[in-house]
Amino acid sequence: MEKLKTIRIASIDVLRALTMLLMIWVNDFWTLTNIPKWLTHAKPNEDYLGFSDIIFPLFLFIVGLSIPFAIQNRLAKKESIAVMAKHIVIRSLSLLIIGVFMVNYETHNETMGLGKSLWCLLMAFAVSLIWIQWKNSPVPQKWHKFLQSLGLVILILIAIFYKGGADGEGLMGVQWWGILGLIGWAYSINALAYLITKGNLVFMIILWLLFNFLSIGDSLGYLDAMPSPIGYFSTWYSGTIPAFTTAGMIASLLFQKLSKTTISKALLTLMTLGIINIAAGLLTRHLWGISKVPGTPSWLMVCTGIGFISFVILYYIVDIKKQSSWAKIIIPAGTATLTCYLIPYFTYPIRNLTGIELPDILNSGVIGLLSSFCFALLVIIFTGWIQKKGFSLKL
Repeated sequence: MEKLKTIRIASIDVLRALTMLLMIWVNDFWTLTNIPKWLTHAKPNEDYLGFSDIIFPLFLFIVGLSIPFAIQNRLAKKESIAVMAKHIVIRSLSLLIIGVFMVNYETHNETMGLGKSLWCLLMAFAVSLIWIQWKNSPVPQKWHKFLQSLGLVILILIAIFYKGGADGEGLMGVQWWGILGLIGWAYSINALAYLITKGNLVFMIILWLLFNFLSIGDSLGYLDAMPSPIGYFSTWYSGTIPAFTTAGMIASLLFQKLSKTTISKALLTLMTLGIINIAAGLLTRHLWGISKVPGTPSWLMVCTGIGFISFVILYYIVDIKKQSSWAKIIIPAGTATLTCYLIPYFTYPIRNLTGIELPDILNSGVIGLLSSFCFALLVIIFTGWIQKKGFSLKL
């Protein structure tokens, strides 16, 4: 791959920030009552696409959008392939670890041991200590290793003292990988594929088609007989989750290739791909339905199409028309994404431990949705504030 200058597309950061804002918002819906069904997640195996079911796929698509630019920027800094591969593996494992802890928090016993809220608070604190970019913080360097080690010790101890299930007898385990864990799986295989093939567009298209066929095979039950140990890699071989990220990489690569001729040609191609994917998803809906759980091919196609179209729209607004002032307030969610995602894991347990409750009127209907949206905005504003103070997480 030829050496390229450092490049960053503003619309990708804005799209990531907007998606994170919406993710925090929809993740807060569990605190609300009397909200429209179309906003919420569809039930498992329900042939339905709620607004909430689009957010995570869009984030996976954005992960793919970012991979080519991130690796090209590292190449521009003359970083070796081995160093980049090591970074990808460590980053992926970190996402898997954090994801597993977050999933186990959901099933932690409310009252036994440390209790669910205190356990979550300690988990979030430990994750922060381990993954904060201490070298960019105002904390003296002599404390950096100590703070990271303290975080690791806390993480190990809360795993040991974990009390899961209604009877409190459950141990820490991989129940599923969680949102961050699934991102880790999708990122790892796609980033390594990009690195190994030197960003070959033809190979990425083949990989994308392979993941789509695997998704179909999984929906038809052809992959059910996989041996137990291989099951740990089911996120890869079931196809759906990594396919979103591969599609994002293809969007970036096609954009880079076609924009050398004209920007309009690149955007028209991506818009067409978006429309084709949505049409394919709707036309195949009768075969397996559109369902986030278990992740049907139609859900994959429709959400992939939305990813292509979203990128085109945001690129036109932000990079061509230079209309980005509206997004300034949410940009921290696009540049300090993990920090932003972690903050609710502090706020929810603190609220539970202190007994703070909002009036019922702020937890229901349209007013509840507005207050929840304000909560998401406040999380992002706080993220930007601590980022300016030198505190942000990075894997």
